Amino acid sequence: MPQLPLLLADVADALIALRWPLTAAYLGLLAIIGTYGVHRYWLVYLFARHRREIPRPTRRFEELPRVTVQLPVFNEGRVVERIIDAACAIAYPADRLQIQVLDDSTDGSEQIARRRVDHWQQLGVDIELLHRTDRTGYKAGALEAGMASAKGELIAIFDADFVPPANFLKRTVHHFTNPKLGMVQTRWSHLNRTDSLLTRGQAIFLDGHFVVEHTARNRSGAWINFNGTAGLWRAAAIAEAGGWQHDTLTEDVDLSYRAQLAGWDFRFLPWVTCPAELPPEINAFKSQQHRWTKGSIQTAKKLLPRLLTADIPFKVKVEAFFHLTSPMVYLFITLFALLLYPAVWVNLQPIEDGRWAGVFLGMSLFMVGTISATTFYIASQRAQKRSVWMTLLQIPLLMSIGIGIALNNAIACLEAIIGHETPFIRTPKYGDQAAPTADTKAPASALSIIPIPSLKLWITFLEIGMGLLLLACAISSLRTRNTAVSLPFLVLFATGYLYVGITSLWIHLRGRRAPKASVAELAPAS
Repeated sequence: MPQLPLLLADVADALIALRWPLTAAYLGLLAIIGTYGVHRYWLVYLFARHRREIPRPTRRFEELPRVTVQLPVFNEGRVVERIIDAACAIAYPADRLQIQVLDDSTDGSEQIARRRVDHWQQLGVDIELLHRTDRTGYKAGALEAGMASAKGELIAIFDADFVPPANFLKRTVHHFTNPKLGMVQTRWSHLNRTDSLLTRGQAIFLDGHFVVEHTARNRSGAWINFNGTAGLWRAAAIAEAGGWQHDTLTEDVDLSYRAQLAGWDFRFLPWVTCPAELPPEINAFKSQQHRWTKGSIQTAKKLLPRLLTADIPFKVKVEAFFHLTSPMVYLFITLFALLLYPAVWVNLQPIEDGRWAGVFLGMSLFMVGTISATTFYIASQRAQKRSVWMTLLQIPLLMSIGIGIALNNAIACLEAIIGHETPFIRTPKYGDQAAPTADTKAPASALSIIPIPSLKLWITFLEIGMGLLLLACAISSLRTRNTAVSLPFLVLFATGYLYVGITSLWIHLRGRRAPKASVAELAPAS
């Protein structure tokens, strides 16, 4: 190395000392993220290979089985009438259908549900309202309590923001002529898909999970999970698996794997759709993502050791591992965001001849993950005959949202790993406000915000801080020619964190100013 002034020599020594630890951590994180990216390519391959295989019932029931429809609700005054009416409109013999409204409400909205239940009872529908004052187990506890009086051999479950179609049971029930079938899951569609950029992004995220992921796994012989709603269970499968348990925040995923370990088969029907509301504002979305992420890691801790040692096919174990641990990618992305600029900057300094190879390898691995996500989501949209070009235009939005919520979800992962217990926080439901009709064009900015007291404001400030830090790194990369290679990634990360952080703070402030709606205001005109 040529002779340098004393100060520069000290800096050079510090850079040389930092280069290898930073580069090793940087490449290690990217290798993990890239592995999950490669796995997405595998799912797309399985989807393309099996998508034309259509499972059909082996026969049809001569006498239809009795079905219990369970509607777990909690403070859902804006949507509870809609879901009760939709459940009562399901086409099925009246003497074979029971409906349970499992209402844990604490805000008085159970009065709305009770009035609607009374209305349908007077019309001869077998419907009951079970109101708990003790929320032990949250949703899982409500479902377990409902099983005590459930009359059905089959159990259909719908969350409050869903609107099951009238032909739901006609299109699903006959699959249970297979005595080994424990659960049928249908695909979610979206009532307010086009309401905003946020809802468009969420719709594509969920389409990837349902259209590609579920189809690929289910048709290739791997296991899938019940998604908590829009599904039909065999009551015996629930009982044999150990019933609803509430030691994780994703009781649906937990029960799914326990039931399949007990020998029950599952079936996914992508052509049967059940429309639902997408969270129309960012904090509701973050709350939902936090619960799903934390619950999945909790389920991984609980069941992966048992799954990996069980006498089941190797491919089932591999898919279960990737499925249950995939939320950990958010933690890896957060760490990668912190290391991206320092690692690139150290490796491209002229001191000691910068190491282009490490930067090139790192960027290549990151592109593997990025392009795999693009391929994954395009496949889900093409399967629904949606425009590939429009999907491509929305990919930067998807990337920004995915990166922006990474910190929120990384904290959820850490809470699950260390065993930090938090309550089950339901996703706020907006009802007709979230899905404007031709008569009521209500933009997202006009929403009457539902506060989420449990959502941590300090996470929002951290998100904004991460965005500002990465923005500063992007500006620095423009000034340092050697590090300009990192600019696109820094801008993408900064945009994602700032978008999520700033909009989240704005919603926080609006929520604090929002007056609490009364039960009378929540009740739509019947």
